[in-house]
Amino acid sequence: METAFDLNLVRLLVALADAGSVSRAARRLGVTQPGLSTALARARRQLGDELFVRTPQGMQPTARARRAIEAARSVLETVREGILEQPGFDPASWRGQIQLAMQDVSESVFLPSLLGQLQRAAPGATVRCVDLAGDELQAALAAGAVDLAIGYFPELDVQPLTRQRLYLHTYACIVRRGHPVLATGLDLAAYRELGHVVVTTMAATVGAFRHSLAARRIERKVAVELPHVLSIPAVVADTDLVATVPLAVAESFARDGRVVVLPVPFAPTRFEVRQYWHRAFHRDPRITWLRRQVAALFNDQSDRWRALEESLYGRREPGQARRPTGPRAAPRPGNPADARPRRPPAPRRSRG
Repeated sequence: METAFDLNLVRLLVALADAGSVSRAARRLGVTQPGLSTALARARRQLGDELFVRTPQGMQPTARARRAIEAARSVLETVREGILEQPGFDPASWRGQIQLAMQDVSESVFLPSLLGQLQRAAPGATVRCVDLAGDELQAALAAGAVDLAIGYFPELDVQPLTRQRLYLHTYACIVRRGHPVLATGLDLAAYRELGHVVVTTMAATVGAFRHSLAARRIERKVAVELPHVLSIPAVVADTDLVATVPLAVAESFARDGRVVVLPVPFAPTRFEVRQYWHRAFHRDPRITWLRRQVAALFNDQSDRWRALEESLYGRREPGQARRPTGPRAAPRPGNPADARPRRPPAPRRSRG
C-alpha cells in the first residue's frame, strides 16, 4: 500500500459520496469522468480498500470509506474556515487587548475620545499604550506587539509600514493668566526676550519645531528644560515663562483657566497626524476595524482644533503654511477680562 497520500483525493471522496456516481462527481469537481476514475483507482491503491461499490442506488461507500469521508469533510471545513474564508471580527463580543503606540503628549489628546468609543463598541476590550519610537516601534508593529501607532512619527514613513493621514496640526504658545505679555502682545521681539520652558523629549513634534526655529534663525532663551510635556502647565502657570507646544496640547492645558493660548508670532510649521500599521496586518479584520474607529474620530472634517487654529492664525487651507494674523487683541490693563483666558471652542462630536 502506498503511504504518500494525495490530498486532492480528499475532495474526490466527498464529491463521490455526495453525488453517488462517477459522472456527477466529475462534473462537480470540473474534471473528466476518465480522470476521476483514474483518481479513484489511485485512492483505492493508497488506502487498500474498494472505497465505493456499485449498487442499484449508485456508488455506495464501504465501511472504510465512510470513516475516511467523515475525516475528509472535517479537513475541507477546516481549510474553508481557516484558509479560504475571510475571518470576521465582532467587537461587541471580542475579549482582548488593544495595543497602541503614542507619545505622552498624544495620549492626552487621543485617548479620552478613543477610549470612550472603544468602551461603547468593544466593551470587552482593554487598551495598553506604549511609548516607543524608531526601530523599536517598527519591530513592534511588524511583530504584532503594537496594533497602531498614532501621532507624528516621520521615522515610520518607510516600507513595509502603511500610514493614513488623519489631519494637519500646528503649534501655539501658552502663558499664565495675567501675564504682562497679554497687554502688550506676543510679537517676535517678546518671544525672543521671554524665558522659555522646553522639553528634552525626543518626540518628533519637538524636533520639528526646533528645526523650524533654526531655519528662521530664531533663538529662544531657555529658562527650564523638562523631561515631560505634561509638566509644562504647572511651571508656566506660576511663572512669567512661555512654552510652545502642539495646539491640541495647548488647548488641553488651558482648560483649567490657569494658562492662556496665544499664537506663535511667526508662521509655525504644520505637521500631519497619522496612524501607522504594518502591511502584514493590513487586511486583519480587527486591525481594520480599529483603524476605522480612529479615522472616524480624528480627521479633517471632525478636527476639533480647527476653529481654535483659525482664531489664532486665520482661515486655513489643507497643506497651506500658516500665516499668523498677529496675537489676539489683549484686554486693557485693569479690565476684568484680563483674568479670563479665551476659552477654546467646544469639541465637535464626531460619528464613531
